[in-house]
Amino acid sequence: MTLDRCEGLAETARALAEGEVTARALVERTLARIEATQANLNAFRIVRAEAALAEADAADRELASKGPGKPLLGVPVAVKDDMDVAGEPTAFGCCGEFPPVAEDGEAVRRLRAAGAVIIGKTNTCEFGQWPFTEGPAFGATRNPWSTDHTPGGSSGGSAAAVAAGLVPAALGSDGAGSVRIPAAWTHLVGIKPQRGRVSTWPRGESFQGITVNGTLARTVADAALLLDAAAGNHPQDPHRPPALDVSRAVGRDPGRLRIALSLKPPFTAVPARLLPEVRTRVVELAERLAALGHFVEEADPPYGQIGLTFVPRATAGIAERVGEAPFPALLDRRTLGAARLGRLLGGAPLRAARRAESVLHRRIGGFFTSYDVVLAPTTAAPPPRIGALLELSGFATDRAMIAACPYAWPWNVLGWPGVNVPAGFTPDGLPVGAQLLGPANSEPLLVQVAAQLEAELRWSEKWPAPPVTARSAAA
Repeated sequence: MTLDRCEGLAETARALAEGEVTARALVERTLARIEATQANLNAFRIVRAEAALAEADAADRELASKGPGKPLLGVPVAVKDDMDVAGEPTAFGCCGEFPPVAEDGEAVRRLRAAGAVIIGKTNTCEFGQWPFTEGPAFGATRNPWSTDHTPGGSSGGSAAAVAAGLVPAALGSDGAGSVRIPAAWTHLVGIKPQRGRVSTWPRGESFQGITVNGTLARTVADAALLLDAAAGNHPQDPHRPPALDVSRAVGRDPGRLRIALSLKPPFTAVPARLLPEVRTRVVELAERLAALGHFVEEADPPYGQIGLTFVPRATAGIAERVGEAPFPALLDRRTLGAARLGRLLGGAPLRAARRAESVLHRRIGGFFTSYDVVLAPTTAAPPPRIGALLELSGFATDRAMIAACPYAWPWNVLGWPGVNVPAGFTPDGLPVGAQLLGPANSEPLLVQVAAQLEAELRWSEKWPAPPVTARSAAA
């Protein structure tokens, strides 16, 4: 069985369409890669081996019949284990035996409609709360660039799977940076789209609207292709942004843009400091953008006390999930503490937080009359070691989380798009990233800028060392 890394999403789709490889052969290779690395990286909660092979055979029959073109026909992709896949449980990082769900979530349904083979469901921390992917339900998911470190969270399993070359791309979700943070810490492109761009149905809103589904891939084109395949709405979705073809923006010249380099952390209740090894990489990206002809200067969006609107929405969302949990006694003590706070804030404070969003849109939207794009660090620090945050108290976890990741969450309150791009590595060889942020429905512009940087920096050519597998260790 070959353990070679997979090709990218677009290249895999092309090879399938042109008959250079079969879907079954691709799925068999993908399953072999997952099996060889699972004991070490632990990217997957569920591997759908039998079902994926059956889906691959069906795709091969459709490819042979030259039926209507589907952009991802036969391509294996992964989804995070907060998304419903028919016939599989959705544990969302929690302990316990969960029943299989009856129907695909809307995002998964659309991936299937595009022809994708759902290879499995990736690990995530409990209810997606933290920037690490560890817990008693499944153990620790590790970073392919350094297995002593976390890939981030909460979409850490998806990020690890893509970064290690197990799958060409994966869906994740982002409620406070949960796509962008693991993308930064595993040298990937991570797109957090406009709220409603990719449906979160069977929930019209996830975590009071702060959580959206997004994509992780090694290249901008692949992340945009997966986004376009998953995008769209269920008839009952409350947020229905105008349709976009984000893939068409890749490679287009955005013109000369006004870019604000924002290095100051937004409002936080505890201290947060941008570490020099991350600052250096982000400033280098700003210099690269200036060399490409853009006007770049330091400026910070007028965030104000935006954090006061985030906490009620986040904790009320956790309280909702805890209220639905089949095994509440098995939940992390920090989860139960957050739920208690969410129940306290779930009335008038939550309503005030939701009302404040329109005020924030006007105030921060005004910033985009002077600038087209914001460039900011995705995190303030490189990825922490496995276990560093696992056993902390709730307050200590919050302090550590805010110190490491103070930059991503305001765009979840706003519901606007953001794209993580690889920014390079620390002197210790750990990946870090920067985020391109824009106003409503600005995914095409952000993708154009990201693709400009990618053409210059060619980050997809850098791979982590092959992970140690049981076979190679025995040899």
